[in-house]
Amino acid sequence: MARPLIQLALDTLDIPQTLKLASLTAPYIDIFEIGTPSIKHNGIALVKEFKKRFPNKLLLVDLKTMDAGEYEAEPFFAAGADITTVLGVAGLATIKGVINAANKHNAEVQVDLINVPDKAACARESARAGAHIVGIHTGLDAQAAGQTPFADLQAIAKLGLPVRISVAGGIKASTAQQVVKTGANIIVVGAAIYGAASPADAAREIYEQVIAASV
Repeated sequence: MARPLIQLALDTLDIPQTLKLASLTAPYIDIFEIGTPSIKHNGIALVKEFKKRFPNKLLLVDLKTMDAGEYEAEPFFAAGADITTVLGVAGLATIKGVINAANKHNAEVQVDLINVPDKAACARESARAGAHIVGIHTGLDAQAAGQTPFADLQAIAKLGLPVRISVAGGIKASTAQQVVKTGANIIVVGAAIYGAASPADAAREIYEQVIAASV
């Protein structure tokens, strides 16, 4: 099976710290994610800086667009984003707007299923509309309440939709193989890397676990 891509969520507001973490982990990361707190605080200039420093990496900008999809996403694609996110709860009109913007720039859209009541229905509608990725996302507050993304990932993977499936929510080295075997195409890791004593070592360990599960 093809190896799933590894995405690093970069949520810190500090630009030098964000860029340093990206540099340390780059050998093991396929997609750098400028997380929602970071993009809100730092704006489009950080997108341009990432594309300049890491031209061979995919860049996801986690806009979590809720309205005015095409208008909001367009400048980020123009600045170099390869993927932006739109919330599934935003509705199909907004999702289609972001897809329109992505198609103009040969880029991709991820529909984030966080807090969507009927995730399967939203994933099907998004795929029909032309979305490229659906995101299974157990947020920080839900993680604190003991939730995990595995049941949702399994349910969406069984649908066999023509989209890639991204999964985020407390993933670490000890669960990376489970995520791969359940059907994820993109594995999003945050605290397990940026909170580690050695982010580079943590990223390498997760990379190795993903490789082992993909054989």
